[in-house]
Amino acid sequence: MTWRDLGAGELRTEHVGQRLKLAGWAARRRDHGGLVFVDLRDASGICQLVVNPERSSDAAAAAREIRNEFVLQAEGEVAARAPENVNPGLPTGEIELQVDHLEILSRCPPLPFQLDDEGVDETLRLRYRWIDLRRPRLQRNLRLRAQMVSTIRRIMEGAGFLEIETPILFKPTPEGARDFIVPSRLQPGRFFALPQSPQILKQLLVISGFERYFQIARCFRDEDLRADRVQELAQLDVEMAFPDVEFIIGLMEEMLAAVWRECLDVELETPFQRLSYADSMLRYGTDKPDLRFGLEIRDLTEATRGSGFKVFGEASAVRCLTVPQELSRAELGELEERAKTLGAKGLAYVVHDESGEPRSPILKFLSEPELEAMRAEPGSTVLFGADEPEQVARVLGALRLHLGRQLGLIPEDVWRFVWITDFPLFAWSEDEQRWTAQHHPFTRPTAESEALLESDPGAALAVAYDLVGNGEELGGGSLRIHESELQAKVFHALRISAEQQQERFGFLLEALKMGAPPHGGIAFGIDRMLMVLAQEPNLRDTIAFPKNQAGLDPMSGAPSRVEEEQLAELGIRVVVEDEAEKVRR
Repeated sequence: MTWRDLGAGELRTEHVGQRLKLAGWAARRRDHGGLVFVDLRDASGICQLVVNPERSSDAAAAAREIRNEFVLQAEGEVAARAPENVNPGLPTGEIELQVDHLEILSRCPPLPFQLDDEGVDETLRLRYRWIDLRRPRLQRNLRLRAQMVSTIRRIMEGAGFLEIETPILFKPTPEGARDFIVPSRLQPGRFFALPQSPQILKQLLVISGFERYFQIARCFRDEDLRADRVQELAQLDVEMAFPDVEFIIGLMEEMLAAVWRECLDVELETPFQRLSYADSMLRYGTDKPDLRFGLEIRDLTEATRGSGFKVFGEASAVRCLTVPQELSRAELGELEERAKTLGAKGLAYVVHDESGEPRSPILKFLSEPELEAMRAEPGSTVLFGADEPEQVARVLGALRLHLGRQLGLIPEDVWRFVWITDFPLFAWSEDEQRWTAQHHPFTRPTAESEALLESDPGAALAVAYDLVGNGEELGGGSLRIHESELQAKVFHALRISAEQQQERFGFLLEALKMGAPPHGGIAFGIDRMLMVLAQEPNLRDTIAFPKNQAGLDPMSGAPSRVEEEQLAELGIRVVVEDEAEKVRR
């Protein structure tokens, strides 16, 4: 049986006079007296059906029963619309199908929400995800995703990279988030972990002689969710032997350019800009700066040394942000409260009125040279951060982004990509009172930094590089450590004991002693790339079946309880909340 001869969105004027079958969903039904108009939708688009009782009484009887999202099959003659009825907004707007036979293939009850409704609660949307996915925006997103991944594969294969799958059930690896743990029935009391990334496995593949590897890998991170973070994600994973950083960066730029060209018909300008980590933190307060707008942070530390305003004079760093607007007291108050939620003690300011005259409660404490260093255009406001450098960067970086959005400074349909380089090798953890890996513990220190691993770990730099697009981190990579002795030194700096090294990474350290070539690579978040490509504010709308912010699936009810028999088979006992609290005590 032939359900249809063409897609609904494929009909054109050259089909006028032909008898054709179409099948799809009823997107809309309009009853105009005797005539019934139905917008029939399928994956290819929309076509208008016209049901005339004078042409077919049976079809007209069926048409009167139709409601939104009924599944239909229609057969009839393609006709040209009258000039006054042409719809220029549709590719099929010049024609319609005059229906002779209409069959309802599947019915649909009243929907929990309409496909064109705005502001539908996300939990409701996820509960009925099969309906939500029919919406044009999500249809576009997932089609873009498929096209994007296809383009990525073509570029990688063209560069000689071989796609190899790695296990989902593996050993826990330190990526910064909690692991999802899977019990083993055959090895009672032992557990697998779902991979946070295939980091160690891809290194082992290159050590095995597969010099150019890639994979569209599934990754799992048990972490708190937000608009740009999910627990189950996909990434483009890349590794190569005898790596050349410029080659890796150039290939990734070629890949991004191809994706934007083929998916959006947009030509990206390459090579992309580069910024050191230190420069990015100083000028933008973040290592993922949005360069679509200015509003750069200025450093006033030296200009305010010995200032009569003690907040400036005693601070390790003083920096400012110049807002191109004369802010009111209410607006300044709102910004100060926002700054306090970010850890600031307050928010000093100087407002320059339309004549350029400054006003501020702190003016009486400032010298003329200080005021000169702070001077800004008339009709603007200078906001200050004074604290430790990291805290100042965090506060002013967040305010910069907030003001960029609030003041409409961020242009749409503009693409700005930047490589961030020269990352610190380590980051200090106040909670753990030890150094942790800025990226991961297999990242190679620069040649100059190897001598600092013991004497000054905080000054050590990594051969690492991140790509940021429109303020979102799209990918990150590095050269890896291929010498077991150097890897052990980095583990030691991270306070990973020799026993822990053998327990967690013994197989990697052994492999590094057996002819490991220099190697390095990069990983790109597929979901995050699509988020930027499709200009989606919510990462969950780039994924077919995501979990909600609580890590639940409202559609299926997962995660669900497991039968006691299955738990017993696995050697697991579930401790209820009260019991768990006693155990913790």
